[in-house]
Amino acid sequence: MIDGRVYGEASAAAPAGNYTIESLDTGLRLLQLFLTEETLTVSEAARRLGVGRSTAHRVLSTLEGRGFAGRDPSGRGYEAGPELLRLGSPAGFDRAVRARLGAVLDDAARRTGETVQSAALIGDRVLVTDGRESSHPVRVMLETGRTRCAHATAAGKILLARLTEDQVCALYPQERLSAVTPHTLVSRTSLLAELAEVRELGRAFSRGESVLGLHAVAVPLTGTSRRSRLALGASAPAGRGDDAALAERAEQLRRSAAALLADGGTR
Repeated sequence: MIDGRVYGEASAAAPAGNYTIESLDTGLRLLQLFLTEETLTVSEAARRLGVGRSTAHRVLSTLEGRGFAGRDPSGRGYEAGPELLRLGSPAGFDRAVRARLGAVLDDAARRTGETVQSAALIGDRVLVTDGRESSHPVRVMLETGRTRCAHATAAGKILLARLTEDQVCALYPQERLSAVTPHTLVSRTSLLAELAEVRELGRAFSRGESVLGLHAVAVPLTGTSRRSRLALGASAPAGRGDDAALAERAEQLRRSAAALLADGGTR
């Protein structure tokens, strides 16, 4: 869905006009499918588009290279990438839901006094989809549209915790994880252990793991599908982000998130 308009399979399979570039037309129809489908395998894409597997694979690989598609947590399929989500919105979030989410962000910013943001999981990265910046003179800047390593962020951890352990391992096939800062978790074993704690507590912390001097906390926003799940997070300079402050903000964020659920949730 983009600007409230839903593109289904019928439009994705619509016949091309007289002046078309076949490969471009195939790519655009595939993008339309990603707006309504959570994941697509090469075989499914080929069948839905009426093309051969090799053609579907080439187009998917091209979209992946440009950030419009990415591997899903199973590693067997593809999902919408960050560039596509920047143009539109995660599946399941229509205009009315986005308006309610905006009200949640306003409430969270008021409660915490810090920069708050919503974020979606795209492969092994998180994309900041919206947010509100703190009014403090010293504050964390809002970076809507920016992606960061999921294992290094509070929002990424809360969203990874909603996957199964097998899905997390598919996203991180190697034991060694990239070190964004000296404080980043650098092993899959340590990440899985922290995700187990995150599931139990219902919130995630990041203490200088993505950006030195930035501490953050995140809680989940409920959605009915993996693509419609967002994290609600708050970020602050380390001086205002000790563990006690982060724990208190987690409760404030939960209260703000509850308003979205009370108003119909994310369907």
